[in-house]
Amino acid sequence: MSDDFADLVPQARAFLTELSANNNRDWFLTNKKRYEIALKHPALALLDVISADLEKMVGAPVSTKLFRPHRDVRFSKDKTPYHTHLHMLWTAGGIGWFLGIAPGYVSVGAGVFGFDKNALIRWRDTVAGADGQAIANMISALTDKGTRLDPPELKRVPAPYDKTHPRGDLLRRKGLALWFDLEDRTIEKGGLTACIRTAFSELLPVQVALAPLE
Repeated sequence: MSDDFADLVPQARAFLTELSANNNRDWFLTNKKRYEIALKHPALALLDVISADLEKMVGAPVSTKLFRPHRDVRFSKDKTPYHTHLHMLWTAGGIGWFLGIAPGYVSVGAGVFGFDKNALIRWRDTVAGADGQAIANMISALTDKGTRLDPPELKRVPAPYDKTHPRGDLLRRKGLALWFDLEDRTIEKGGLTACIRTAFSELLPVQVALAPLE
């Protein structure tokens, strides 16, 4: 089956690899038209295609975002002006659904990077309480399927929870996002669009678990 976005990953990687070696304003402006044709326009179209599927999947309105290539360097020691990745976001049911393309990865994820103050309180109360084991089981089932889960942000279980709580690893989290890192051969065989749809379907339990907290 053909995929209208079959060229997005190789073209994005080629552009971003060159950008990595020429991360300056002059090079980017010279190649801006190429960025728009090979990366920006296909990415915006992909956002629209997947948003229709995701809306049916989660039963909620979907908003989309293509992250801009320009970096905010005001408070960074790294003053290179451009990101060397292409990141997309769908927001639905209070949850973020993500796609990232870079020279070294293609990743599809779902979750919340950082809970706000009230959601963080609800998260901790939930995982410490009777429903916490169901969330732990959901995460375990997804990691068994190959998802990536970043380490907790906190080194210690926060007060007032028991430092030896059996779900202390979840209590030490300030957000929760799980990722499928797609292999090139998987994308080439199944197509980028189908791979995203499959990954989002597999990640639906994240939305079910987190939506009530948002």
